[in-house]
Amino acid sequence: MFLYHLTPRARPVERRGAENDRSNNAMTPDSILSDAADRMDKALDHLKSELRGIRTGRASTALVDYIKVDYYGSPTDLKSLASISVPEATQILIKPFDIGSLGEIRKAIEASDLGLNPQVDGKQIRIPIPALSTDRRKQLVGHAKKVAEDTKVAIRNVRRDANKQADQLNKQPGTTYPEDEIETLKSEIQDLLKKHETEAEKLTQDKSNEIMEV
Repeated sequence: MFLYHLTPRARPVERRGAENDRSNNAMTPDSILSDAADRMDKALDHLKSELRGIRTGRASTALVDYIKVDYYGSPTDLKSLASISVPEATQILIKPFDIGSLGEIRKAIEASDLGLNPQVDGKQIRIPIPALSTDRRKQLVGHAKKVAEDTKVAIRNVRRDANKQADQLNKQPGTTYPEDEIETLKSEIQDLLKKHETEAEKLTQDKSNEIMEV
């Protein structure tokens, strides 16, 4: 999560009768910037989750942690239903807390787009992690980049919404903000965008390097 600096704001000019017009829900420059930062943070969190689920040539619990399992009709993260470990570099071991969920866990892993082959071994599941071909690694890198581009689109949509809110500030009853303060707010929104886009690019490059590492 990014820490952002709130520029000291001038007090808005209040029009006559503002006491009756003001609302607890009225937008302010600080609330617009804070909301934009929160939404951009969430977009980055989603990207991190998506990248964790892209396999590399090494076994990792992160690969299956968030696979959704139909647990008595409720889609549930696998990590909430089982102990997941990596006993060796090319294998993931899953031990369900409820043995009755073993079959559904296996089905969920098979239905994922990870290309894994879960093998039931008594009361547990073993997942061998085969080596990736160069072509498959390149495909996964392409997928990671697509997910990152989708995240950038989401972040830019947040900027668009925040700029629209900035333009609406002086259309609220009761207060008037100086134009230079509104322009400063838009500049801060743009800075937020750049920071989050840069972080998205770094996360994706790190993941791509990990995928291509033999």
